[in-house]
Amino acid sequence: MNLTAVTAILKNLDQLMPELESLYKDVHAHPELSMQETRTAGLAADWLRKAGYEVTTGVGKTGVVGLLQNGDGPTIMLRADMDALPIEEATKLPYASTVTQMDNQGKPVPVGHMCGHDMHVTWLVGAAVLFAQARDVWKGTLMIVFQPGEETAEGARAMIEDRLLQRFPKPVVVLGQHVMLGAAGDIAGSAGPITSAADSLQIRLFGRGAHGSMPQAAIDPVVMAASTVLRLQTIVAREVAATEAAVITVGVLQAGTKENVIPDEAIIKLNVRTFDEGVRTR
Repeated sequence: MNLTAVTAILKNLDQLMPELESLYKDVHAHPELSMQETRTAGLAADWLRKAGYEVTTGVGKTGVVGLLQNGDGPTIMLRADMDALPIEEATKLPYASTVTQMDNQGKPVPVGHMCGHDMHVTWLVGAAVLFAQARDVWKGTLMIVFQPGEETAEGARAMIEDRLLQRFPKPVVVLGQHVMLGAAGDIAGSAGPITSAADSLQIRLFGRGAHGSMPQAAIDPVVMAASTVLRLQTIVAREVAATEAAVITVGVLQAGTKENVIPDEAIIKLNVRTFDEGVRTR
């Protein structure tokens, strides 16, 4: 695509911007947890229909796929995630989230767009509309995908298992993006991988509980958990080569309910991020 085509696609951006800002604030104020993004998916689907796309909803539960066929040419897929996080927003913005939802354990939690997926939805809607308005400067099929459940690593698998790549044209390239802290208008990229594979694990440590005054009668899972957390960090320091990359983050350590009681068990939840399948497999 040459500069003339890009200019033609972007010519209506300023006119569209107020509507995109309104959409962003709406999505930001109404966040939804992973695999519960029904409202957000509905907004995205409505925008695609108005722009002339053939829209399929409910792909992988709450995913949305829009197709715009524009003559002979390759199929290009543009993708954005939709879900928010179980985090309370403290910005005090006029459009700040006050939403509470039930998580997958049936517990009410505050919900906020703390990872920028509200912006991702807005970007993708804007791109979809602008490409639809400039069909005379490009050929092929544009495939717009709004993915659920990115934060829990459920959504992509759910869409694939719902036969995403069999029900729709197979793209020759998939393009995505992620908002980052930085100056407005800056775009960053690099050669090689930018985003990592992410695996989440739960470790359950079983001990033997006792009163805090009798530690000799216990097998303390809290001490085991603390030791495990520290030793996990040596995996990266001593088992991953200096030319390779990996990150292990322990985000949850749960044990006990009273300060003077040694519990029976402890739970550790961790996240492993890698850029190479060989490192990931090890």
